[in-house]
Parts: sequence; structure tokens; C-alpha cells
Amino acid sequence: MKLSHYKRFFEDRYRLEIIESILDPNNAYDKIIKQGKLIDHKTGKEFKIVNSIPRFLDSDKNYSDNFGLQWNKFKKTQFDSYTGLPLSGKRFWENTKWTKEELKGKVILEAGCGAGRFTEILISTGATIISFDLSNAVEANYENNNDKGDLLIFQGDIYNIPFPDNYFDYVFCYGVLQHTPDPDESYRQIFNKLKPGGKISIDYYLKFSSLTPWSTPKYFWRPVAKKMAPEKLLRIIKFYIPFWLPVDTLIRKIPRFGDRILAFMRIPCWNYLDMGLNYSQRKQWAILDTFDALAPAYDYPKTLDEVSKMIQSHQNDKTEVFYGSNGVVANVTKK
Repeated sequence: MKLSHYKRFFEDRYRLEIIESILDPNNAYDKIIKQGKLIDHKTGKEFKIVNSIPRFLDSDKNYSDNFGLQWNKFKKTQFDSYTGLPLSGKRFWENTKWTKEELKGKVILEAGCGAGRFTEILISTGATIISFDLSNAVEANYENNNDKGDLLIFQGDIYNIPFPDNYFDYVFCYGVLQHTPDPDESYRQIFNKLKPGGKISIDYYLKFSSLTPWSTPKYFWRPVAKKMAPEKLLRIIKFYIPFWLPVDTLIRKIPRFGDRILAFMRIPCWNYLDMGLNYSQRKQWAILDTFDALAPAYDYPKTLDEVSKMIQSHQNDKTEVFYGSNGVVANVTKK
């Protein structure tokens, strides 16, 4: 955390104790706080700063440890700057319907950052980004993005975000809410942080009523997989995907019946044939996203109508709910 970020975002609520700091290599007038504490003015509660990241946590253990494992193992796999393809950018811009021009100079909350694939996109707009995750994936994000722009990363809980309500110009949350214990309450928490007139964009896993090669194997195996140690589950997936991916590819290409066959076979494999990835990248994504599908402690898909109901509020000014690139997207402007 930069000293300037502490003064801008936390000084009114927390006292800073610095244990270790260095000069900011990009700004001689600033410091990077590598180790220290933030102490709540009112309660005296202490939160550690570890590896330059404030940790607003009550416990070292949480329900998102699997995400910390995957994003520190696959730090750059889904980054556009790594794949050479505009996959994350396309998903971001087409679904949020925001523009670079409107985001420049704004303060944006990114809830559930993972390794920072979307943080990279957000930073490119010239906005100030406050990005957090419950897991230690924040360390991968810090490594990937910390020197790219005006970015503050912290580790924290979506149910206890250390910022006042009505604070942010924009809130962005993709691939997160369905993995929280109470998705409806999680949405309310991040919506509360949005300023009047601000915009929020979320996406949410779609609930399917029919067989699919994605959801059917996933929800068949999840009762077993989610109880496994994440390290063991990842080892199993890394073992079988290289053998199964070519077979899955052949079956998936069978006209009309390929997807149905795979749904009945119930072998989880996130095989992205039409995204422009080369085979090596496709194998890496398959391992990552198969683990991502099976490992989470919570996974609550919703229909479009259920997402519409979740975002209902008397504080909504404009709402738009539609099928997006990763399920259901909801864009809301706050009154």
C-alpha cells in the first residue's frame, strides 16, 4: 500500500504503524508500506499490512482458499496481455457497456479481483481502482498490476468492506457473487458502496434446466469435489485433462450430438474451442476453469428472473438484465 493511498482512503478511520517501507520507485515523494498495521480509531482493532497489502480479515482461514490456490498457480493465464487475445477486454466492455472516457478519473471498486484479469482492463482507463478479494489471490493481483496505475489492493470480506456507503463512482463484480454464502446479501453490500448516480455491473452463473456439457458434469461431481482438499483436486484435474482434452475435443465437434454426449458422460472439462486460444493455452484454461467449477465451497446459479429479483431496489434508477458472455449480466444505475 502506498502512503498516499493511506492518507487518501484510510487516515480518517485508521492509524498507521509502519514496520517496513521503501520509497516508491515511480514517485520519489511517496512510500510503499511493505509491513505494518492499520488500527481502527474507534475500536482499536488491528489489521496487518503484509507484503504491501492491507489484510482486513478476522481469520487466516476462509471459504475462498481454493481461489487463492488457483490464482496463485495460474497468475497470468486469463490476462489479455498474456494470451495476446482481447478476451477479458471483450467480456468487460460488451457486458458493462461502460466506456473508457466515462471511467477516466473515477473511483472504482472491484469486488473479487482474483489474479487481476479485469483489474488490468480497469487500470487502462485512467481511473483509481480499489480492488479486493477474500482469498490470497490479492498477492497475484499485486504482482501482476501494482505498478500499472492508480491501484489499491486489499484483502477483505464482501460483507465487511472497509469503506463508507455511497463512496464509489462505479462498482464492478464479475464471477464472484454465486460463490458467496448469501449472494443476495453480497449484492446489497456492494450496491450500498455505490454513490447516488453511480453504476454497478455484475455477472452471475446461469441456472440451466436441461443437460449441458458444462453444468451437468459440474453439478454431478461438486458434492464430492468441493469436500476435497483443493491441492488434491487440482492434482487430479492436472492429471486427467491432458489425456481427456483431445477426446473431449473430438466429441464436442460431432454435429448436433456432441454436447449431449458429453453431458451424459459427465466428465468435467472446460474446453474452449472457439476463443482463438492455441492448444497449450486451451489446456491451461481447461485445467484452471475445471478446477474453478468444481472446487468452490459455494456455487448458487440463478435464472435471469432470479437475478432480476436479486437486484430489485427502490434506489435503482436504471436497470438492465440480459444473457451475457458468462451467464446473466445486470447493470444498474443508482438514484
